[in-house]
Amino acid sequence: MAQPKSICVYCASSNRVDESYNSAAHKLGALLAREGITLVTGGGSIGLMRSVEDGALENGGKAIGVIPQFMVEQGWHHTGLSELRITTDMHTRKQTMAQLSDAVIALPGGCGTMEELCEIITWKQLGLYLNPIVILNINGYYDALIEQLKHAIEEHFMGEIHGNIWSVATSPEEAIEQIYNTPVWDASIRKYAAL
Repeated sequence: MAQPKSICVYCASSNRVDESYNSAAHKLGALLAREGITLVTGGGSIGLMRSVEDGALENGGKAIGVIPQFMVEQGWHHTGLSELRITTDMHTRKQTMAQLSDAVIALPGGCGTMEELCEIITWKQLGLYLNPIVILNINGYYDALIEQLKHAIEEHFMGEIHGNIWSVATSPEEAIEQIYNTPVWDASIRKYAAL
């Protein structure tokens, strides 16, 4: 694809994870900044979300956070972002993040991150989101999920063609490289959504 202007990164907000995950997130943010790509995140102030945001900001990049009002009221938002967009709810947050992005990278995370990833994969399957999706599989974190997606294809809950919806990277550098090398999805793919 052409040079992306912005990339949405899904990731954990936990502060208790191994430092290698934070390091990868920070590096990803720094690489995006050096490439001149705007980072779009959930706008949180802790965990991998904070690490990727700070990685971008500390390297002269732009970071846009999208966060629902109730999280701002709890003080969960990063106060140093280039821009903070406050939404009414979680659904609008995810829709806004997708609309702002030319691609998605999923760093490791819990149910929220995996839900975001599965939803954007579904949108792409339906031709609603056409941009690259990369699963950044640090430390083999997503091995089981990747196997489950393969199993869904093997059992015909998804078509073989749907295995091209996402790609898998093991480093921030590889994730960005895959964004550049993944063509925009054809919206006509939705005709394969009903198996």
